[in-house]
Amino acid sequence: MNPTPNSRLPLRCWAEIDLAALERNLRLIRASLPAHIRYVAVVKADAYGHGLPQTVARLMHSGADLFAVATLSEATAVRELGPGWPILLLSPLLPEEDRFLADYDLAATVSTAEEVSRFDAVGRQAGKPIAVHLKIDTGMGRLGVWHEQAAELYQKIAAAPHLRLAGVFTHFASPDDDAAFTEEQRRRFLAVLAQCHGIKLNELFVHADNSAGLETMPGASPFNAVRVGLLQFGILPHPNSLLAQVHTEPVFSFRTRVGITKTLPRGTTVSYGRTHTLTRDTTVAVLCAGYGDGIPRAVSNRAQVLIAGQRCPVLGRVTMDQTIVDITGVPSVKCGDEVVLVGRQEKNEISITEFSRWAETIPWETLCSVTKRVPRVYRTTLGV
Repeated sequence: MNPTPNSRLPLRCWAEIDLAALERNLRLIRASLPAHIRYVAVVKADAYGHGLPQTVARLMHSGADLFAVATLSEATAVRELGPGWPILLLSPLLPEEDRFLADYDLAATVSTAEEVSRFDAVGRQAGKPIAVHLKIDTGMGRLGVWHEQAAELYQKIAAAPHLRLAGVFTHFASPDDDAAFTEEQRRRFLAVLAQCHGIKLNELFVHADNSAGLETMPGASPFNAVRVGLLQFGILPHPNSLLAQVHTEPVFSFRTRVGITKTLPRGTTVSYGRTHTLTRDTTVAVLCAGYGDGIPRAVSNRAQVLIAGQRCPVLGRVTMDQTIVDITGVPSVKCGDEVVLVGRQEKNEISITEFSRWAETIPWETLCSVTKRVPRVYRTTLGV
């Protein structure tokens, strides 16, 4: 393991990141894609809570083709890890951020004519072209130029002397559960490309939202890249996607320790979020983690954890620094024992998807909610 700088202190609660599994996942995904499809690694939000520097360094070693991030600070952090890799900013830039496109050799997403003018001015001042990806709104309703005006915006980009079109993309709104609308979005996107006279698609990154968008693409499709986010971390976001058959491994696990144990006799009146009288002798463990670490209050009285390989239910409300679980059926639990919140222990496992269902949320949010006071501990051995 390669721990974080504070790992000289005993670990009370930590996230374990298996970088070797991440590398194996990338290779499996790439091997499952058509040969011409390039790998766009989405590493926004601190690589979904896995740690951006460590994750990106491993993905660079594994051969990602492009890195996609949300913010300028994320983009500069990726660039500082190494030159040469294309980096795409998926979110809009503030005007005072524009100049850093040239300083760090970044590609910007373009949705408006105003952005074309701003980024062209940056390129003129820097004396070199600025790379941009044209985003086309085919029905997502968020970023991107509306598809009916997209060809006109493409012409503005093509006419800007200090811009270089590096990609064109769209975002499928519901590729996992609305095939008809996804097909309509795809039709709109392809219609726009046909209207962009002079565009050289074979020289660009042409990409949609995720692997689900590849499933029914025709053989002559211009798409040549796929944005991969959760799947590279061993989490299948959409069970019906083209890559559902790729058996990736979980990269992330979330662990804590037992603080104290105590036995409460039958008849004790307790208040774990609601007052009730115990009908049996109950042994509980107080865990060294709460919502201040990323265990959401929504899992109160719903979640389970693994102790000694056995599932133990959460009792009452998750507090800021502790969580109480019932260990009556698990003998010999003691202070300091490891507890798995997400991950595997012995023959049992709690997946990030199961944990997210208890929290009534999605894996994306669960990963991003593990707080900064939780050290990340990195496994780096490649293995087999």
